[in-house]
Formats: sequence, C-alpha cells, structure tokens
Amino acid sequence: MSQSPTLEAARRRTFAIISHPDAGKTTLTENLLLAGGAIRAAGQVRARGENRRTRSDWMKIERERGISVSASVMTFDHEGLMFNLLDTPGHEDFSEDTYRTLTAADAAVMVLDAAKGIEPQTLKLFEVCRLRDIPIVTFINKMDREAQDPIELLDEIASKLALDPAPLFWPAGSGGRFKGMLDLRSQQFLPFAKRTADNKDEGHPEALGLADGAISRFLDPTELTELEEGALLIQEASKPFNPAAFLEGHMTPVFFGSALRHFGIDQLLAGLGAYAPPPKSVLAHKSGAEIHVEPGESEVSGFVFKVQANMDPNHRDRIAFLRLCSGRFQRGMKLKVQNTGRQISVNAPIMFFASDRELAEEAFAGDVIGIPNHGVLRVGDSLSEAGLLRFAGLPNFAPEILQRVRVKDPLKAKHLKKALEGLAEEGVTQLFRPQMGSDFIVGAVGQLQFEVMADRLANEYQLDVLFEPSPFAEARWIGGAPSEVEAFVDTHKSAMATDIDNQAVFLAKSAWEIGYVSERYDNLSFQRTRERG
Repeated sequence: MSQSPTLEAARRRTFAIISHPDAGKTTLTENLLLAGGAIRAAGQVRARGENRRTRSDWMKIERERGISVSASVMTFDHEGLMFNLLDTPGHEDFSEDTYRTLTAADAAVMVLDAAKGIEPQTLKLFEVCRLRDIPIVTFINKMDREAQDPIELLDEIASKLALDPAPLFWPAGSGGRFKGMLDLRSQQFLPFAKRTADNKDEGHPEALGLADGAISRFLDPTELTELEEGALLIQEASKPFNPAAFLEGHMTPVFFGSALRHFGIDQLLAGLGAYAPPPKSVLAHKSGAEIHVEPGESEVSGFVFKVQANMDPNHRDRIAFLRLCSGRFQRGMKLKVQNTGRQISVNAPIMFFASDRELAEEAFAGDVIGIPNHGVLRVGDSLSEAGLLRFAGLPNFAPEILQRVRVKDPLKAKHLKKALEGLAEEGVTQLFRPQMGSDFIVGAVGQLQFEVMADRLANEYQLDVLFEPSPFAEARWIGGAPSEVEAFVDTHKSAMATDIDNQAVFLAKSAWEIGYVSERYDNLSFQRTRERG
C-alpha cells in the first residue's frame, strides 16, 4: 500500500540549528541524536584527537579545530515523527553556506550560551531566519556553568530580536548552584545531577512534583521558595506560549539545559515534535506563472541547496543535497532539471547520518536526500518529474576578500582549474576568471574559507597552492540590457571577469570605484547578490 504524501509530510520536522561559535551547537546536535535514539553514546566533545570528532563534524579541518565549517544533515525517526536535523556552520566566515541551509529548514533552534546571551553572529543568523519567516525555538545552554540572570536573558531576546520569549521551563539556580528546572506547564521538577566525585555521569533523576516530600533531596527550603517565586514572577511577566504566534515568527518558546550533560534535551526534542511546523507550501514558477507547491501534491519536486564533494575520500564522490517539496519520491525515479531540461535517473539516493549514509528507498516533502552526480547538479537547481517547476533561487553574495590563487607545480594548472570549479560549484568559495591574465581569482566572505580551501585542495586533490593579494577589492555582478552589458565589458576588459555560471563580473580596486562607475553607467546595475537557479 503506498503511503500518502500528505500524511507523510505532516510527520516531518525539518529544522536547522543556529548559534554563535562556542555556544555548544555541535554538542547539542549530538545529544539530540542521542535523545532521538539515533546513536547510543555521545562523543567526547572536549577530548582531544579523534575522540573530538562528533557525528556531524566529519571534515578533517573540522575535527582538528573543533568547529563546524560545513552544513551536515542528519535524519532520524522518533516517537512517530521523522526529524531532519540540519547542522550549520557557526563561524561567520561560512554565513553563505548557513543561509542556503536555512532555505531548506522549516524551523530553527537558536542556541544561546547562558553566560553570553545574544552574540553578533546569533543576531546575523536570526535576521536570515526573519527574512525567510522561519519560526525560532530558543535553547539556553550551559546552565550548569555561571550564567546571566535568566530574566535578563529573556529581556535581551525581547529587546534585541523583537521576539516575545515564552519560557516553558524555569531554572533553579545556575553554575555550581544549578539544581534543575521546573516544567511551567505540568509543575513537575526535573532534578539536575552533578557528576560523581570520580567524574562518572549517572544520569539525572526522574521528575517529581513540588509538593512531593522527596523534593528536599534536591532543593533546600530557601531554594524551593526562590524557584516558586521566580516561576510565578516570570509567568505573570511574560506572555503565555501561543503556538500560532510562534509559527508567525512573533514568539519563541524558551528551553533551558546543558547539552554537554544531556539535560533538557529530551524536553527540547519533545517541544520540536509538538510545535515545529511540518513542511508548508513553497512558492515556485511554472510556465511563467507564480504557483504554490503543496507538500501533498503527487508530483515529486525539490531544490538543491548544497553540493558537497569528497564526503567519502575513498570514492571521490559529489553529492547534491535535495530538499523535497512535494510528492512521494522513490528510488530509481527520473527527475528533470528545470534550467537545463536534463533528465537524471536517481538510482542511488542517500539519506544522511553525518558522513554515514544509507540508500533511500523513498522520501517525502521535508526530507533531504543526497543525489550522487558528476557535475550535473548545481546549488539552486530545481528538480521535478515534469521539469517545469522553478523554485526561488539561492543567492550568491559579493565576496569580501579577493585573492589570486596559483598552484606551486605549474604542471598541475589544469588540475587546479578543475578543483577550483568543483569547490565553487559547492559554494565553498566563488571563482572568477579574469578576461586578461591567467591567474584565477577566488572570493570569500572570510579568511577562514581560504584556510579550509587550501586544506581541501591539499587533502582531496593533492594540490599545494599559494594565495596571493589580488589587485581587486570588490566584485559586482552586472545587470542591464544585454547590448549595454556587452558594450561595458568591451570597454573595461582589464577589470572584467566571469563567474562559475559565465555571468559578467566587474572587479574594482575599491568601493569608491564601484560608486564612480555606477554613477557614470546609470543604465546598468552593479549587484551585491545574484540568484542561482
């Protein structure tokens, strides 16, 4: 019996995790997988060497530095729901990858460090969520370390993000005094157990009522009074949680806990299951008309939001991450790429578990599947059975740093071209080919991207490269009537390049030059972003 695309989509929860670096996002990711039954033991995140590797950080440079620089996807079944967890890079140098990943998410978990509150990168990522109307769940992490007053943290969410915070739990103390938290809906107290003297973690005791005599084992009378008064105060001061206001992006349910000690994680996962939205209709273009594609429609459709090469170093593979928008996908189906009309047979689609994978026999709206391909699929491509649907493209942003790149061994110049094109197709960096001169120019949002690029070129392509200063400081895509663009290109050859999609790019030595040229050529537009797809 075939499953209903509508019913299957309704049980999907596809969410991204966003945070400032070091807020504990990767630890939270791993503990959500543990809570969901997807893994049996959490990794030693603070340990050194290979033990440092968590399930979602599989790239060599990620394991060495303990940071996430590539978005990963993990799928798991729990309590009758199918969760697709999208882990995003926390480092701001990879904001473009994060932005694209958020296009595939229906909700986001914002992780805050209880001692630091909302940090600059958290604010940036939140703005992206707001642009895309993505509802946000807040998890205040590291409550077992010294923390800000929780009321101050809630005030910060309200003032900096213009979101109504609705705490579903209330903490009893923080740092060395952290004893657990009260479920404000059931009035059950969840005790937090410290590690034993020999550093063993024996788990946390069962929840119990405040009136239960056994509460004295965890809270002394002063602490109990403090918790009850704090809970009463916050319930009077904050708006009650309203699921509709959350889905509209006006309110955020707030959870507290410690990801490293697996405290509050089960409650967060239950909250995601109960409140995070299933896939919704997606805006698309078909034969020139705007339409909404519903998850339950029979035609299979989706868009590529990420391409990753060499996830498996043994197989030089190249995987396109496809977020499904409608229909019941089955292995072996033929799908058409809208912008090229090319038909592909999807014979070996995969479901992800970080770098582990298994064949996907079927998938539904909300799921993310991997399609192995050799350069056929690009970021921003729209796929469907008829090949007529085009989903809104994913943006490329003007890079903030431009550098020349060359390979130390001149005999490997052709290999460098192929490797740079592959990395540009993944969206790791942007590649510009100047009309004059033979050196490639690589653009990135931040310096760390160049380090990752050099690391991957060395490890995956065996290419030893040099990055050198470029004479250019700014890049802009040129828009306008084709004849006028062509005339501009002809008269500015020394400053012209093409990108990976063969689009004209103006390279300027300064921001002043951009202003000067755009004033002189007011019939053209010099764009900071370009939509792919």
